[in-house]
Amino acid sequence: MTTTNPTESAFVRACRGESVPHTPVWFMRQAGRSLPEYRKVRAGIPMLESCRRPDLVAEITLQPVRRHGVDAAILFSDIVVPVAAAGVDLDIVPGTGPVVADPIRTPEDLDRLRAITAADVSYVDEAVRLLVAELGGTPLIGFAGAPFTLASYLVEGGPSRTHAKTKTMMYGQPELWHALCARLAEITLEFLRVQVAAGVSAVQLFDSWAGALSEADYRRYVLPHSTYVLNGLAGTVPRIHFGVGTAQLLGAMGEAGADVVGVDWRTPLDAAVPLIGPGRSVQGNLDPCALFAPWPVVEAEVRRVLAEGRAASGHIFNLGHGVLPETDPDVLGRVVDLIHEASAASQA
Repeated sequence: MTTTNPTESAFVRACRGESVPHTPVWFMRQAGRSLPEYRKVRAGIPMLESCRRPDLVAEITLQPVRRHGVDAAILFSDIVVPVAAAGVDLDIVPGTGPVVADPIRTPEDLDRLRAITAADVSYVDEAVRLLVAELGGTPLIGFAGAPFTLASYLVEGGPSRTHAKTKTMMYGQPELWHALCARLAEITLEFLRVQVAAGVSAVQLFDSWAGALSEADYRRYVLPHSTYVLNGLAGTVPRIHFGVGTAQLLGAMGEAGADVVGVDWRTPLDAAVPLIGPGRSVQGNLDPCALFAPWPVVEAEVRRVLAEGRAASGHIFNLGHGVLPETDPDVLGRVVDLIHEASAASQA
């Protein structure tokens, strides 16, 4: 079944838990360093500048759709784009990630983080509109970083293994913590609303660092703010929620309001489904490192994930995290073909 309407695509139907002709597949970080055409077009252009050029965003977003035949595109951007638009002085340093010049540590620091309007991220609106026109029946996924993960970058000043400064604020200055996350939730929601208004078919909220928390701390310090973002998009497009190392949080993440919960590679999908709760689809969850194995091993792992995904009302095949830069693009293409063929055969 082919469609020119992305809302009836296999991807969106799976998000809604409806019947599909085959299991849809896309890959986190599918538009990126694993593709030689990406490295060529990005050569000499800083990351933040790349995210602010609609023509470049469109080209990079389309590259994996052309090469791999995936069932959805995901907007090329970065989770810190909206906080940079909100006035935060930051840079995305190659090999390190986002680095914040002046971290937020005090109530006075919070005053530097203003609300954003659609005009602040007009380049995102333009890029989405370009892509929707080009993609036709292939859905486009918009995305944003969740309040906790954004807050962690802003408090730590960059990536952190322990999140010690973040947790120090959470435990020691809970009022400041909740004020920071509430402001980030407003920024995130506006950023996603711009993408929805421009025509994305779904959105994904990335809470990359939430796995650093216990369930009790997640419920107390994070869940209200992620819920605010996801509920703010209720009735618009399917909402996907994903974090890494979140086995202990899957139930709470399901409660946050997403239609689809992404599961990293550590938890089998059939074990995750009862934790997430009824009425939600799942996304995932092949280990990105499995793609470096001999093809018979890759094939067996893909078939295992497909089988485990049948426990859910809907399954979108993905990796358990992003595509690693060293991944052979040809293997990704073979994986897409195998998923389509194997899942279509199982539904026949």
